Amino acid sequence: MQGRAPRRVGASGGNLPPIVEDMSSPSARRALLAAPAGAVLLAALLAACAPTPEAAPSDAPTTAAATPTPTPTATPTGVPPVPSGPVLSMTVLPTDCEAIVDDAVRTQLEGVPLNDPAFGETGVLPDRSLRCVWGQPGADTTRLETTINYAPKNDVLDYFNARMDEGFVCYEPAGGLRCEKTWENADFPVTDGRTLFYRDGVLIDTQYSNLAPTGYTTAVIRAIWPSAL
Repeated sequence: MQGRAPRRVGASGGNLPPIVEDMSSPSARRALLAAPAGAVLLAALLAACAPTPEAAPSDAPTTAAATPTPTPTATPTGVPPVPSGPVLSMTVLPTDCEAIVDDAVRTQLEGVPLNDPAFGETGVLPDRSLRCVWGQPGADTTRLETTINYAPKNDVLDYFNARMDEGFVCYEPAGGLRCEKTWENADFPVTDGRTLFYRDGVLIDTQYSNLAPTGYTTAVIRAIWPSAL
């Protein structure tokens, strides 16, 4: 992937051997923009990225219906929950964790359990979001978790703004907005990280520790938007 200059986001109104991780963008540089100008610029960017709502195909409802109260899922201590809620979107959420990755990523994850009961509720949750967890139960690290849900744009912009204040780098690939950061695990000599991607009302949130298959996020994006890459 090619890193692009980051933009300030603003609202409008048991351990397995490590796998090479590529979820950071060394070439991406964080640019500090004045709040008003940055807000207008990135709000315009996301408006351009989102398709104009049209009559939806019969299998893709134009609007995401009001969802039940989101089902709580385990998140690392100190990580605020991602935004979620009904949106106007042409995108249908995936329903199969196996289907969101390609063969190349699947090969890298070979031998790693998917959605073990030890990690709580996974698969399609009551609020229609999809939660997928690769990891060895009982291991202190080596885990990969992705949640995909609908989220209102303004809430996501605010959320990404807060992540930039924490050192995340944001840029715009594949018709959406991506923010990511890696750091050293506080207890083990491994790398942890997080990658967020937002497009057309859909938010992909991936958090990982010592398990970051090459091309993972790209594969998920391609699975949801086949023509994006």
